[in-house]
Amino acid sequence: MWTCPKCGRTFKSKEQDHYCGKAPETVDEYIMAQPEEVQEYLRKIREAIRTSLPEAEERISWSMPTYWKEHNIIHFAGLKKHAGLYPGPEAVEEFSGHLNEYRTSKGTIQLPYSRPVPAELISDIARWCYETGNHP
Repeated sequence: MWTCPKCGRTFKSKEQDHYCGKAPETVDEYIMAQPEEVQEYLRKIREAIRTSLPEAEERISWSMPTYWKEHNIIHFAGLKKHAGLYPGPEAVEEFSGHLNEYRTSKGTIQLPYSRPVPAELISDIARWCYETGNHP
């Protein structure tokens, strides 16, 4: 077990990424709390998801932006070197042919800040998650 020296929360993994402090209440608050150099990248991810899921509600779940309509559809988060997109394991498997240039793990896609935001791919994944009911 590891305890974060800043916020006092306990985790299984040492130095696990997490959100210290009061959780944001809106997606705007979440993005504004991130380092300035990644805010525009996160706004582009947000716009790609909102464009493909205009009927979904934006909310914060697990201290990260979440898109919801009757269930969680997709999440994203800003991390140190990349943004994490969390569409769930079925989506990562379904889109594996389009994800060769990204690191993936079970249910997660890492989008490096050094590369352009793959807005069309994000939109396609978000729409697929909603239409198929596969969600994180």
